[in-house]
Amino acid sequence: MLTSQKTISDTLEAAGRLIGERVSDPSPAPVRTGIDLGTATCVITVVDDADNPVWVDFTRTAAIRDGVVVDFAAAAKATRELKHRAEAELEIELIDAATAFPPCVGEAESRACRFVLESAGFDEVVLIDEVSAANNALRVRDGVVVDVGGGSTGVGVFRDGELVFLDDRPGGGHHLDLILSGALGVDIAEAERRKRETTDAAFLPILRPGFERVAQNIAELTVGAEDLAIHLAGGALMFPGADSAIERYLKRPVLTYPFANLITPLGIARSAPR
Repeated sequence: MLTSQKTISDTLEAAGRLIGERVSDPSPAPVRTGIDLGTATCVITVVDDADNPVWVDFTRTAAIRDGVVVDFAAAAKATRELKHRAEAELEIELIDAATAFPPCVGEAESRACRFVLESAGFDEVVLIDEVSAANNALRVRDGVVVDVGGGSTGVGVFRDGELVFLDDRPGGGHHLDLILSGALGVDIAEAERRKRETTDAAFLPILRPGFERVAQNIAELTVGAEDLAIHLAGGALMFPGADSAIERYLKRPVLTYPFANLITPLGIARSAPR
């Protein structure tokens, strides 16, 4: 790896501490901005010139489904509000930004993500796939980066720092919510809340088939790369025991990080125009 796992973890923990915090010392320009248009949340991340996070904020939205903009007005409104809050706290104007899309989303849908940011007031918008964005945060030289979002699992194989394979499969956090919803007899929103707020592995026996489905997708997409460790990104697998279930299924090393839901947002911001 180009950067130690501890350094990456420290950076992610620093980003996590920024959520909901007021800015006591506004950051001077230049900064770079990333917008992660996720299935469950829209996240804004601002990094300084040294790529360190200085502002992280989010809002819950259902405007995006599997990387496709299904409610343009809601997505633009959420992005605009996040942009304005960041500008007020940092006391600077955020002009350009980057955003990301699942690896196999079509060109038209990817452009829609850019149009959302432009509608929210950003001038130049850079597009990057979510797996490459995640690795801008993890900086894996030789390994498999897996970004498990709300609707899909993106897999990228990196060798000598180069992306040599990229693909994705359906299935992510929403699939886990469906499993839990059916097992508990509650609606999907309540299932998602319980999954998100649990601090133990009580639901692990219920969710294990979902985790193993993700693991099977990883196995099928990394044939020939079995020698490489797996690096997990994304909020969908921030559940106690998820990493162990995947590691046992794959019989390969699986590395996890604190605040894994901020890995891709951080990498998106690092992809933005300087």
